Amino acid sequence: MSKKIDETEPDYEKDPPFHPRKVTYCKERKLNQFYDIYPNKELGRGKFGTVCECREKSSSKILAAKTINIKKPQERKEVENEIAVMCQLQHPRLLQLYDAFDDGSNIILITELIAGGELFERVIDDEFILTEKVCTIFMRQICEGVDFMHRQKVIHLDMKPENILCLTQNSNRIKLIDFGLARHYDPNSNVKVMFGTPEFVAPEVVNFERITPATDMWSVGVICYILLSGLSPFMGDNDGETLSNVTQAEWDFNDESFDAISDDAKDFITKLLVKQPEKRMTAAQCLNHKWLKRPSNRRPSLLPGTKGDVDENKALSKVKLKHFVIRRRWQKAVNTILAIHRMKVATIH
Repeated sequence: MSKKIDETEPDYEKDPPFHPRKVTYCKERKLNQFYDIYPNKELGRGKFGTVCECREKSSSKILAAKTINIKKPQERKEVENEIAVMCQLQHPRLLQLYDAFDDGSNIILITELIAGGELFERVIDDEFILTEKVCTIFMRQICEGVDFMHRQKVIHLDMKPENILCLTQNSNRIKLIDFGLARHYDPNSNVKVMFGTPEFVAPEVVNFERITPATDMWSVGVICYILLSGLSPFMGDNDGETLSNVTQAEWDFNDESFDAISDDAKDFITKLLVKQPEKRMTAAQCLNHKWLKRPSNRRPSLLPGTKGDVDENKALSKVKLKHFVIRRRWQKAVNTILAIHRMKVATIH
């Protein structure tokens, strides 16, 4: 029998994983002296390497170990930047760093254990009923995490569904992860980047223009659009077409999936998917938006010319969202295979 996702507001101050820590590392410290690693308990895999469970010997605390293979000096510099960023981002909505080690060819990050899997994977499960109300709870937490990052002058630059995890399989608490592309933001600098995931990257990245915290907010808007409808607003037949769609910044709510979505939710998305970065809502403004602030006992407001009310507790169709998740799984599998192939070629030559 299906059941609803817990719709109560998460108490994220309860039971923090550990007290804030200033993490430093050196080659003299040996990982196996302090931790037992469990390769058979793999939590994730990507182009960087693998994530698996581990146990701290002194405390028996169960954590996660992310192994990052280092081949070039630039890769080491990038991981050092990730560690510095994570030490700065100590917040309940963000993955917390516990320890780090360097064995010469790998840097191993020890983090809190996030056991609930990817948010989108969880909500498409047949046992859960996804409602607009549930979406507001998840989006509020995402904005809380992004707001803290931006107040610390850090831009994530890789906001996408795969980087939003559920703390456990039964709670409604989420965590933002993967700060490998994160950058410190200086309002007086003119930083430009050329990386990210095509479906979620902002127009200014594609156009190689100055990035700001608003760059993350575009991605938040895309994530919200997909969570509510299962549709990817800018996805084309290939990456080139997708990036072209992003730069045009043209999208709509014409699909029938949005018939069951409130005007407040649509207004929230509309104020994020704006081509001009300075006109997008900030994370703080998102948290004050009527869609996220609205009490559960107040009806959503209606835009002029609309008819009837929307029941935020009504189950949303997840058919298109399931198709989206399946496609993303396939893309990740292909990317992993290509990465392994490149590694083999490099080894041969």
